[in-house]
Amino acid sequence: MATQPSRELELFPNPQPNRDYTIRISIPEFTCLCPKTGQPDFATLLLEYIPDRQCVELKSLKMYVWSFRNEGAFHEAVTNEILDDLVTATSPRFMRLSAIFSVRGGIDTTVIAEHKAENWQPSVVVKLP
Repeated sequence: MATQPSRELELFPNPQPNRDYTIRISIPEFTCLCPKTGQPDFATLLLEYIPDRQCVELKSLKMYVWSFRNEGAFHEAVTNEILDDLVTATSPRFMRLSAIFSVRGGIDTTVIAEHKAENWQPSVVVKLP
């Protein structure tokens, strides 16, 4: 049983690399510290991605997210750092990270960062009657 956070993201091969499909992961217990006050900031992270060759393993993602608990970070910086780390690890076709921070001091914040692989084109959305 893991007792320490880790920045190591484990991967596994995409079981359907020839198909575009979306993986959605909700992480409702993200915490980091306000770099100004040291008080905790709480957020729900919504990760959506279309994998290419690799997918992120969920236990390692949990340990990775845990590693931010005692670190001071502005919302914008931590959202982009997490996206960059996940993109570097998985090289997805598309990835979006939405960080929905809870209200503190009467203000809530949502930061949305995206990555799109250079040669990837999204599928046409099919609208069914």
